[in-house]
Amino acid sequence: MKTLKGCMLAKIKRSRREVFKRSDFTKMADYDQIGRALRELTQDGMLIKIAYGLYAKARTNRITSKPMIASPGGFAEACKEGLDRLKVDWEYNEPTKAYLKGKSLQTPGDFQPVIKDRFSRKFSSGNMKLKVLKTA
Repeated sequence: MKTLKGCMLAKIKRSRREVFKRSDFTKMADYDQIGRALRELTQDGMLIKIAYGLYAKARTNRITSKPMIASPGGFAEACKEGLDRLKVDWEYNEPTKAYLKGKSLQTPGDFQPVIKDRFSRKFSSGNMKLKVLKTA
């Protein structure tokens, strides 16, 4: 018989997603059991918590041997997918829009989404934090 942690790990490895919500696992067990299993997976370096109820796939860094976000785009891509998974209405900021449209050659710095509706979650991983811009 497989443990809950084993079943969750199998689902994570099978999935094409890079970011998981806590609610993705609700059919497997109750709220507290899922929380314990997610905490164990985070301690084992299989997941990284990036926001309340959001976890990103992790891989081991070859240099530091510590877990890091496995997404090819790193923290910024994980945040984009997390915002999409939470169904937050967001868009790129003006410098990024100009760069993506080819109107600017200046590469934008950090990923700073413009949030159009109410949003208060904090995204962070290690020393990286997501700075969110709000519309007026």
